[in-house]
Amino acid sequence: MSYNFKSTDFRIAEKMAYAAEGDPQAYYELGVAYSTGSDGVEVDLIEAHKWFNLAAVSGHRRSQICRAEISDEMTAGEIAKAQREARSWMQQPSLMAA
Repeated sequence: MSYNFKSTDFRIAEKMAYAAEGDPQAYYELGVAYSTGSDGVEVDLIEAHKWFNLAAVSGHRRSQICRAEISDEMTAGEIAKAQREARSWMQQPSLMAA
């Protein structure tokens, strides 16, 4: 089982690395992971919304639909928190240089 755990950690780490480069597909895949609890992460709709929002802003169409779908399950406060986290992510110096 430890192999499975390490492989799921690797998949999330790999997606995070691509996300750090500003890759919209990585944003979308992280949104899927956090909205479904796949790749070894627990369901976290705030985190999922953040990633779907980043992908949507980057022009990823499917993420716009996914963001809207999970928004139906969130409070206004949770959505606001997810939006703040997305803005904070976009303010990172590594993304601003890209």
